Amino acid sequence: MPALLAGALAVAALVVLLAVLAPTRRSARRFQRTTSVVVRQLDNRSGLLRARRGALGVAIRQRRRVRIEGDPARVPSGEPAQTGGRP
Repeated sequence: MPALLAGALAVAALVVLLAVLAPTRRSARRFQRTTSVVVRQLDNRSGLLRARRGALGVAIRQRRRVRIEGDPARVPSGEPAQTGGRP
């Protein structure tokens, strides 16, 4: 009789364990999907920021190069700025 009672308790414990683990597993799967979506969005946004920062750096370097070559800041007022071509 005690063996039968121990077996019934073991079966009941397994049923309760499965009943608790099934929703927990579903929640974990849902959390993992949400996490992967968030990580993907963050990667996309950080990639976009990196690209914008790179483009801004290129634009600043080009502007510095134009300013150094043409030097428009030192042209006296009233005189046309030199464009770098033939006079």
